[in-house]
Amino acid sequence: MALAWTLLARPHGMPRVTDFALKFMTLPPLEDGMVHVRNRWLSVDPYMRGRMNDAKSYAVPYALNAPMLGGAIGEIVDSRAEGLAPGDLVLHSWGWRDEAVGPADAVTKLPAITVPAQRFLGHLGMPGMTAYFGLLDVAQAKAGDTLFVSAAAGAVGSAVVQIGKILGLRVIGSAGGPSKCALVRELGADVVIDYKTEGLLSEKLAAAAPDGIDVYFDNVGGAHLDAALGAAKDHARFAMCGMIESYNAPHPAAIANIMRVVRSRIKMQGFIIFDYNHRIGEFHAQMGQWMMDGLIRSDETIYEGLRETPRAFLDLFSGGNLGKALVRL
Repeated sequence: MALAWTLLARPHGMPRVTDFALKFMTLPPLEDGMVHVRNRWLSVDPYMRGRMNDAKSYAVPYALNAPMLGGAIGEIVDSRAEGLAPGDLVLHSWGWRDEAVGPADAVTKLPAITVPAQRFLGHLGMPGMTAYFGLLDVAQAKAGDTLFVSAAAGAVGSAVVQIGKILGLRVIGSAGGPSKCALVRELGADVVIDYKTEGLLSEKLAAAAPDGIDVYFDNVGGAHLDAALGAAKDHARFAMCGMIESYNAPHPAAIANIMRVVRSRIKMQGFIIFDYNHRIGEFHAQMGQWMMDGLIRSDETIYEGLRETPRAFLDLFSGGNLGKALVRL
């Protein structure tokens, strides 16, 4: 028997622990072309909030009373698939549980890069890919640009800050509270804005970038997006990654500066990282090299044990994590 978290009810506003239930589940028999995986690391990510709604999106909604899905690193304990053997570490989407049995083509054997395995859920995984392709491809960032990053102490934002500095950008990072702001400074940001202190965010950004910003990497939306629009130079590029400020809000905040998109000819492009899966080899090669060269550091908030998974997820919305939030089994 395995244990898996299920969604009991679709949240209205901020999810609660009571929206989840930990249940036993029977694993299917291991057949040809299948693997049995025991999870070592689970990922919790903001996009999972959208999957809790019964609404059309780029990710299929979670079914009620069924095991939830999410990124995970597991060890093969049994295999009836060529090329996968007991002891191999694999990346897959059977998260929120301790064990799983499924088709071998749903798992990816970790490449031979000498970094801790959990990095493939962080800077060498979906968050790192989001930062890499969002900054280089979507925003077309280049040396000399002034970059503004919201949620700069988070899993994606912390990678954006570091990649921006490697590329020769002037980086302004926004984070909430002294510890998160200290982290963003350590990552190399030229200016750090604490959006939780007294004063308008728009005025803080104007002071940090008196000549305006060339690139905005949006993880938050709301007031951060509005401030970025107000500070944008003509032909600024906005990489629209996420809007966590609105994920639990019944009505998104109004954007007062939205007309600047037209007047300043701002390019705003949303993107889904799955669109870049065919370039994952390129990403692993470059990001892996940066990490081995000591140019990228990975900060993690680790929760111990499967039972901590809902709390780890909920902490994403209250600022409880520094860097990547992970559950260690």
